[in-house]
Amino acid sequence: MNTNLSHKVAVITGAGGVICSAMARSLAAMGVKTALLDINSVAVEKLAEDIESEFKVISVGVGANVLNKESLQHAKEIINSKLGSVDYLINGAGGNSPLATSSVEQMLDSDLENLDETFFGMKMEGFDKVFDLNFKGTLLPTMVFATDMIDKKEGSIVNVSSMNSYRPLTRIAAYSAAKAAINNFTQWLAVHFSKMGVRVNAIAPGFLLTNQNRFLLTDEETGEPTPRGKKIIKNTPMERYGTPEELQGTLLYLLSDWSAFVTGVVIPVDGGFSAYSGV
Repeated sequence: MNTNLSHKVAVITGAGGVICSAMARSLAAMGVKTALLDINSVAVEKLAEDIESEFKVISVGVGANVLNKESLQHAKEIINSKLGSVDYLINGAGGNSPLATSSVEQMLDSDLENLDETFFGMKMEGFDKVFDLNFKGTLLPTMVFATDMIDKKEGSIVNVSSMNSYRPLTRIAAYSAAKAAINNFTQWLAVHFSKMGVRVNAIAPGFLLTNQNRFLLTDEETGEPTPRGKKIIKNTPMERYGTPEELQGTLLYLLSDWSAFVTGVVIPVDGGFSAYSGV
């Protein structure tokens, strides 16, 4: 069975972020030509230069908006002209918004005097932003880049979900629901593409320290875990955070022919968080 990823072309959205930049490097290490998409064009252009220098494999950074189909189609033209037809798509763009986050974990009688701190204070514009970025930001790139895979009847799509999709975390209502939608869409699309040679799966990372959550989980001055960070570590059997590099094995497996009969699954990479009842 051929598992060689070398010379394939992978598009990675959200490639300017911590997780997806690590994914891009892991693909380049296997000889994959990478197209790095992000709304921050400077970040992905620099990353592409670094990848080419380190791994001696072609990489291009393209500024693109995952919520604008025309922007994505323009990016695809650049990618096709520089790298060729797309073989893989990693939908990594995503994020949360404080406007769709509650300040309290559980509503108490004492919160009745300040409902803005609870569910009732969350803003619709926050929900719109979170659902657009996470769900539509997966849907639209797939509509654009999967056409190459359908044409040649082979390819693999990997969506980036979250452990929030299985059990919603307190406070982050919109993000948890949006990632649950990613799981459902992954399964739906896997069935839809099943006779076209294109597989669709997802990775659900556990808790990793990123630029977005670092100072929610660790104290900025002392580096010690915050109360929320302590809860996470306590409920993760391996008692630590994961690293972006620890997602690489699952990513490479889902793209390679080793998983040729695998489609429609969401694989947790979570240090045992999803298996632990807390007792």
